[in-house]
This record gives sequence, C-alpha cells and structure tokens, in this order.
Amino acid sequence: MNGGSIPRLVIAAPSSGAGKTTVATGLMAAFADAGLTVSPHKVGPDYIDPGYHSLATGRPGRNLDAYLCGPDRIAPLFLHGAAGADLALVEGVMGLFDGASGMGELSSTAQVAKLLRAPVVLVVDASSQSRSVAALVHGFASWDPEVRLAGVILNKVGSDRHEELLREAMDSSGVPVLGALRRDGRAGTPSRHLGLVPVAERRAEAVESVAELAARVRAGCDLEALLALARTVPELPDAPWDPAAELAPVAGAQPAPAVAAAAPEKPLIAVAGGPAFTFSYAEHAELLAAAGAEVAPFDPLRDEQLPPGTRGLVIGGGFPEMYAPDLSANAPLRAAVAELAASGAPVSAECAGLLYLSRSIDGKPMCGVLPAEARMTDRLTLGYREAVALRDNALAAAGTRVRGHEFHRTALEPGAGADPAWGLTHPERRVEGFVAGGVHASYLHVHWAAEPSLAGRLVTSAARGAATA
Repeated sequence: MNGGSIPRLVIAAPSSGAGKTTVATGLMAAFADAGLTVSPHKVGPDYIDPGYHSLATGRPGRNLDAYLCGPDRIAPLFLHGAAGADLALVEGVMGLFDGASGMGELSSTAQVAKLLRAPVVLVVDASSQSRSVAALVHGFASWDPEVRLAGVILNKVGSDRHEELLREAMDSSGVPVLGALRRDGRAGTPSRHLGLVPVAERRAEAVESVAELAARVRAGCDLEALLALARTVPELPDAPWDPAAELAPVAGAQPAPAVAAAAPEKPLIAVAGGPAFTFSYAEHAELLAAAGAEVAPFDPLRDEQLPPGTRGLVIGGGFPEMYAPDLSANAPLRAAVAELAASGAPVSAECAGLLYLSRSIDGKPMCGVLPAEARMTDRLTLGYREAVALRDNALAAAGTRVRGHEFHRTALEPGAGADPAWGLTHPERRVEGFVAGGVHASYLHVHWAAEPSLAGRLVTSAARGAATA
C-alpha cells in the first residue's frame, strides 16, 4: 500500500467530555485485536492520551499539533508515524472546531482532518437528548464544507428505547450511525489535576480498562463499516517526515554539525522516564538518535545512577509533585544529576524536569541544580506560548524562536534565573526558566520536530564533552 493512502479516521466530538478518548482508545484496541496494525495519533499537545493509545496498539502514540509544529508538518509527521500501518486513528482535541485561542481553526481537530484529508467520525454524548441529536449533527456537518463528517457514534446511550429514538432522529440527517455505546463506568480511567492518570502509573489497571473498552466497542460499533470508511481516503501528496533529513545541512545555510565525527563514540544521552516523567514526544528520541546520539532511558524513581557513560541528559514533563517523597529519597541519583550538571554537560529539562532540578518540591529536597523552590498551587497555568532564546545555550542558539505549551499547577520561586531560558513574546511578555552552564530548564514544552536544531545542538554539545572527557 502506498504510504500516502493509509486508511485513516479522525475521531472527534462536539465538545470535551463526550467520550473521545474512550471511543478512540476502544477502537484502536478492537482493530488491533482483530489483527490490524494500528497507528495511534492525538491532535494537540496532550501527553497522557497517547499513552493509552500506545497500550491499545503496541505502537508509539504520536501528537499532531499544528500550532507547535506548523500546518505544513502535520501530514509528514502523520505519514512518518503511520508507516507500515493498516489503519491510522486520530483522536481529536476539545470540540471539533476548537483550536488555539484567538487563532481561528489553527490546531483544531477540523484543521488536522482537512490537512490529512481524513473523514471525521463524531462521538456524541446522547445522555440528555433524543431528536435534538440530529440537529446537533446537522450543524456540525454543515459548518465547514471542507470537513467531511462521515459518521456518528452515539455515546452514553441509556437504553434500547433511547437508542431507537436516537437512530430514528438520525435517519433524516444524512449522516450514518456507526455505533451506539451504553453508559458504563466499568472501563473508566481515573483523573486528577492535569487529566487522566498516565498509563505508567497504573499499568495493570490500564490494561484491564483498555481491554474492556475494546469489548464495548466491538459490541456497539460497526467495525466493518468504520474500516470501509477509513479506506475511502485519497492519497496524501506529502513525503514522510524524516529526522535524519531534518538534521542534514541545508543548501546555502551553515552546515549542520557532524556529530558522528566529533567523538570516537556516540555520545550517550540519558532520557528520564518512568511514572514521574511520562511527558515526551516520540520524535525527540528519534531526533537525538538521528543527530548521532545513543539514547538511554532511565527511571529516577528506581535507578540510583545515570546510565554508564552519560554525556547529556533530557528530563521531560510529568508529575514529580506526586512522587516528590520517592524522588527525594533517591539521594544517589539526585547527587549524580547534580554532578553531571556541574560538569557542564548539556541538560534539557521541561516542566517536571525543571522542578526536579530545583532545590525542593513542597519542602522535599530535589537535585539542587537550580536556585529555586517549587510548590503545588490551586492555579492551573495552561496555554500556547511563543518564545525566543535570549542567549546561546546548550539547547538553542540566541534568537531561536519556538512555539511551546505550558501545563502545570506548580509554581517556582523565582520563576527565572539571572540568565532566563526564554523570553516569552505571546500571549504575554515575560522571561522564564534558567540557563546555567550546560543546563536549560523551563516550564515550556517544545516539540523538537518544529525546530530540529535543538536536538542537534544538544547532541553536538554532548559529543564535544565526550571527546574531551
């Protein structure tokens, strides 16, 4: 099968809370159980839902965010992630037409569906309506003629009679009903202050939940009709995203650093994982590897030392505040991280990583790399940001412009060091984060596929250290 013709569906909803994740994850698992190779994707910057997608399919859950990465990269990133798949399922974000605040359709599910030329299946919460469901679907189907709303899955249906009324109403809408799922809390996934609890924190229970979701979808959805719909897509003309090509020299530009020649061996970049650090985009490790690094995962809750030979460190987002006592108790690893940072090795830390490098979280000692204290608050900081690097550092050259995302309920005092990591330019102007030696630490989540030079610069710095160590 031509890569651009991969069968695909976008699973959307009129609003948050309708059951997109439940249905999308159940569909992924049901099709995977049927023997299909399923490629899972998520619109927007969310890190947690892709973990459930990965559990359902056995493949990395990948994000498609037109704000972070730009609309032109959506189809290439999709084709890269879906390579070799029989079917790709894309879970939407918020309501179908909701995108970046004040920016029209940018980063909305509708925009991604159009960029992928994919039909949309709308998940509708039918719990408090009957005939009105047809009016709702009609409105969504007619709002943007470029969005192909090709089917509906009725969710939270109360009874056989309720389903009958809903189907009768939908008969005149022109949009087929491809499934009806009863209200059922057995397959629920627990939530807390930033959304669902990540898979890594409840793997055994998550496996059971995903299996139950697959069973519900098999019983309530027309899988054959859904697969047939997915196969009606046109070919995408784009070439798949290629991390090696992204890091190759551009004609007329400054040549990219030859990382492999900078050291006799590949520099080892340790990447934090485990239950406390679950927020990571799959493309980051791929870019590090393409830039010439050996990528080694480690778990700060379990491992008392960094991987042998570590020359650089990446600590992404997650929930260190939930594990502060255990992270603090692992004093040997905290000391090893502090020693590596003091050596000048490149360290990239985002959000949770920023907190882990601080002196403490809610009074629990952390690595002490940064002169700051972290604490939990009741205030949610959430939204897209535009930023610029204010000075050369191990991650970004001065003047590098990025788009990122903030998502946390913690506060850091102070919020920026003498040399801040970023100057935020939109939607507000302020400085944020820390640059000190080889350390770049910030609340801002950045998708490196939009700016591959970040990975190249980090690996180049690590390779120089490896060559002289």
